[in-house]
Amino acid sequence: MATAHDVAAYILSVRGPMSAMKLQKLLYYSQAWHLVWDEHPLFAEPIEAWANGPVVPAVYAEHRSQFIVADWAHGDPGSLTAAEQETVDVVLDFYGGLDARKLSHLTHAEAPWQDARAGLHPTERSTNVITHAAMHEYYGSLDAAEEAVPVDQLTWDGWGAPATA
Repeated sequence: MATAHDVAAYILSVRGPMSAMKLQKLLYYSQAWHLVWDEHPLFAEPIEAWANGPVVPAVYAEHRSQFIVADWAHGDPGSLTAAEQETVDVVLDFYGGLDARKLSHLTHAEAPWQDARAGLHPTERSTNVITHAAMHEYYGSLDAAEEAVPVDQLTWDGWGAPATA
């Protein structure tokens, strides 16, 4: 099994520099979809439901105070198996074109993050973990839903011009 650091290094090696927030959301979606498609976690590190969306604290500890993350010396992108790379590649193809704000907006609209933050003020700090079970149940239901709206068809009214990071 890869580590969250390995997955972060892989994401950056494929997509190049990006905002720390975007990296965090891509890690989250990689974990969620790997749980659905491969029935086991992509990495063991927990994901917490922070005010700005899902965050892997172990990765955050290394990029704290950086807005843009260009590379990741803390992980080995070559340690991902072919199946792990395939999951991340599909996630990057699907979500990678969205900026950090849109990714954060998506996570805020989805049950795993909402349920983990139930009862909290929107800006309140939290270390509540988004469970593997919650991710698997929610994203598994989307995977099976014929009526699911593809991300490229979502409307972003009020979100302004697309950002590059």
